[in-house]
Amino acid sequence: MATSQLTASAMNLASFEGLRPSTVKFASFGTLKPGALTQRSFKGLVVKAATVVAPKYTSIKPLGDRVLVKIKEAEEKTEGGILLPTTAQSKPQGGEVVAVGEGKTVGKTKVESSVKTGAQVIYSKYAGTEIEFNGANHLLLKEDDIVGILETDDIKDLKPLNDRVFIKVSEAEEKTAGGLLLTEATKEKPSIGTVIAVGPGTLDEEGNAKPLSVTPGNTVLYSKYAGNDFKGNDGSNYIAMRAPEIMAVLA
Repeated sequence: MATSQLTASAMNLASFEGLRPSTVKFASFGTLKPGALTQRSFKGLVVKAATVVAPKYTSIKPLGDRVLVKIKEAEEKTEGGILLPTTAQSKPQGGEVVAVGEGKTVGKTKVESSVKTGAQVIYSKYAGTEIEFNGANHLLLKEDDIVGILETDDIKDLKPLNDRVFIKVSEAEEKTAGGLLLTEATKEKPSIGTVIAVGPGTLDEEGNAKPLSVTPGNTVLYSKYAGNDFKGNDGSNYIAMRAPEIMAVLA
């Protein structure tokens, strides 16, 4: 991803000489003008530089299996109407597909992209290259980095792609085996859940999808730090991961 991470321990303000102000964006402050910060302000700050496409270019055509996604804007308010500061706004993981490449070659078979222009998609959190184009933020990423298609406003309706599996996470245990009540801080992160939906599977050399070994309704045990976490509109926790990250089916 075209993201540079710099901290105060590895730089001083002179490090920014020569950078165009319009290309430097600060996750905690939004877009800043030269002279707006002192050196002390950079302590622990992460700098994210997006590639700016000049106005003279009017279109972007992805190549191969790459997809161009217009990033959904971050929520500025809570459901209760409380205005969120920039630091509290969660980074979007979704957007609209605005252009797709010609596809990829698997073995001797040419396979078209499984996502189409106009589709609303969810992608992996740290995927792709950020691009500022026509005054809007876009992400240029490989199709394999797209987790699934979402046609509603609720993540529970996600349709996974490729070898992704979408799981509803089981509730964390409220008590220990001895009956002691656990606090939120001491509850262990669950690594068990129920499969809600599965992708069509990976492609073989003939371009045919190979079905996954898990199906909707299975209760599964998965790697504790795998996948991408999501929160449903009803407060339920969900996770999307690749099939190989699932370790076992429980019965």
